[in-house]
Amino acid sequence: MNKIVHPVIVFLVFKIAWKKLLLIGAVITITFALFQLKTLPDQLTTPDSSHLDTYHFDVNLKSQITPLTIDKPSEAIKIDHEPAMLNSSSQSIKIDHETAMLNSSSQSIAVVKEKVIVTQKRNHMDINKPKKSMLPSSFSSSSERRRKRYMRDIKALLPYETLVYAKKELETISVGVDDHDPDLYAPLFRNVTVFERSYELMELILKVFVYPDGKRPIFHTPYLRGIYSSEGWFMKFMESSKQFVTRDPQKAHLFYLPYSARQLQRALYVPDSHNIRPLSIFLKDYVNKIASKYPFWNRTRGSDHFLVACHDWGPYTLKEHMELNKNTIKALCNADTSEGVFIAGKDVSLPETTIGNPRRPLRNMGGKKISQRPILAFFAGEMHGRVRPTLLKYWANKHKNMIISGPMSYKTSQTMSYSLHMKSSKYCICPMGFEVNSPRIVEAIYYECVPVIIADNFVPPLNEVLNWSAFSVNVAEHDIPKLREILEAIPMKRYRMMQNNVKMLQRHFYWNRSPVKYDMFHMILHSIWLSRLNQIQVLTGTQ
Repeated sequence: MNKIVHPVIVFLVFKIAWKKLLLIGAVITITFALFQLKTLPDQLTTPDSSHLDTYHFDVNLKSQITPLTIDKPSEAIKIDHEPAMLNSSSQSIKIDHETAMLNSSSQSIAVVKEKVIVTQKRNHMDINKPKKSMLPSSFSSSSERRRKRYMRDIKALLPYETLVYAKKELETISVGVDDHDPDLYAPLFRNVTVFERSYELMELILKVFVYPDGKRPIFHTPYLRGIYSSEGWFMKFMESSKQFVTRDPQKAHLFYLPYSARQLQRALYVPDSHNIRPLSIFLKDYVNKIASKYPFWNRTRGSDHFLVACHDWGPYTLKEHMELNKNTIKALCNADTSEGVFIAGKDVSLPETTIGNPRRPLRNMGGKKISQRPILAFFAGEMHGRVRPTLLKYWANKHKNMIISGPMSYKTSQTMSYSLHMKSSKYCICPMGFEVNSPRIVEAIYYECVPVIIADNFVPPLNEVLNWSAFSVNVAEHDIPKLREILEAIPMKRYRMMQNNVKMLQRHFYWNRSPVKYDMFHMILHSIWLSRLNQIQVLTGTQ
């Protein structure tokens, strides 16, 4: 045994260069450690604000938005005279369904106002919110688990709780962040950062229940052709949406009344009777039916229900039912604030689009270069309403570069079509007709012509998110005699900017054959979603 051990000891002590061996081992160890730091899923450095803090989210989510309690899942939320307090270990949420009065010139009705008061302890740690978004547009494989966990926790909340969470997210978001989705062109929006976050939350959270009640063709039958086609295209995509529609009304944040104002007019109006009251009575009976069959209308008096109507008579067919008229979120093409039906800030101005061929809704889009637009201003159309006769009185046949006329003759259209006139014009005049809305606004956008809107009391489409001053001109009705002066006073630099903005805006006004992110369908739905969030008031204080 000693003969074996002795040579081994001599070899280890005298034959090996230990100093070199230790140096090599140290280099190998340090190299391996640096390699591990660089290849770990989350590097051992100071956390970046763009990553989700899943730990704090999981710990605080349930205390951040205290679950609401309902006696039975099938029952509507009861509105008590005494507000109930729902307490948690870290904070409490007080829900107070107050009744506020919305007055019009001739009548008023009680509307349920929902308030959520959040009271936090002084030492409570809030959710760690990043500057831009808690849900970045792209995730690495290492953060995919965090994203799924975040979505699972959000979806575990009750519908009203998710609305409270979304409302708080928008109220605390950092404004003016330059890093946003490249598909969004910032000058078009009032605040592109808030819009992007709100849109992300809509995609993540929103669920809509579509009432199955109602017989065709008034219900569930989209009309996809003509100047009132917006309501039909929205109905088509809303009812077929797998992303937003839920069959379980208990999970819904919004409730859709799937009727067509155009189909209602075609089915029930007696020609030349000048009486639309039967249409209003029909809708009143329909709402009373769903209110008696389901608990959802009565729990909010219809304030979480919405309708989409583009026909000029849309607002007038709602007046027989007070809650339908005042409380429901209404997406209307006839967005006239002077009639007492459309409520700016609550209702949505629906874009009026003319679709000739439903199979090719984007046919004949685009326009000419600025250098190939010799016409300063263009309008041709019927002489109805109070504005158009005044427009022709002052500007018909007055200047060569201003083409203002009545209906275009067949001979003229054969020489140069209506659409080609718009494509060759710098400004396209969009005066109101019988009502304030006009399909020319969207037509001008399609043909890359800067729209000039002449309609007092009109709320432009999607006005809650879009900055219309960036791509259009608004002329008051009493300024029609100064129209040429107003347009020529606009510097060429500003015109070029507006015309470029119009081209960038087009994608948000497209009816694609299948819905595409940020297109017309999603923009309308987002404005309805935003209106629902605006009904919720989150007040934060300390105990």
